[in-house]
Amino acid sequence: MKKNLGVVPGVYPMPVLMVASYDENGKTDVMNAAWGMICGMDKIALFISEGHKTTQNILKTKAFTVSIADKEHMDVADFFGIATGNKMDDKFERTGYRAVKSELVNAPIIDEFPFVMECELAEVVDTENMYAVVGKIVNSQAEESVLDESGKVVPEKLNALIFDQFKSGYYISGEKVGKAWNAGAGLMK
Repeated sequence: MKKNLGVVPGVYPMPVLMVASYDENGKTDVMNAAWGMICGMDKIALFISEGHKTTQNILKTKAFTVSIADKEHMDVADFFGIATGNKMDDKFERTGYRAVKSELVNAPIIDEFPFVMECELAEVVDTENMYAVVGKIVNSQAEESVLDESGKVVPEKLNALIFDQFKSGYYISGEKVGKAWNAGAGLMK
């Protein structure tokens, strides 16, 4: 029997995305955003409020990068969610991490995170119920250590962080339990 819990934003798993941008002076800013998702083969939507320093940067520069946070860098990924660039001028510098400018978009790539998508601002959706920044993915990069022999990302090697909205925990993705577009094929008969 199910028990009523009231309003719970109960989507699990949620990604731990590192959204990086430059401010008007070319300074690197990074935020942790769990409310984001692929919304097309070359699009990503970030449901981040207009008041974030990162959002303001994206609106000015028309570009950003999105990295997948991993277990090895959980402490800094969490810090990027706790600290706000609106109040902490040296937020990125405190981490000791290294950022390099993307060759394709006007945004930084954070070296430490193993997978990154380079994005151009495609659209801002601003309605009564939603504010979203939509990016067009123009390129993705991955460390060789998380790739298989054919150049595809191996989720088990990525050690991607997963955010738990229920109890505010971090987990990592792991065991493959089936093949997509195949596990349910028997029911097609």
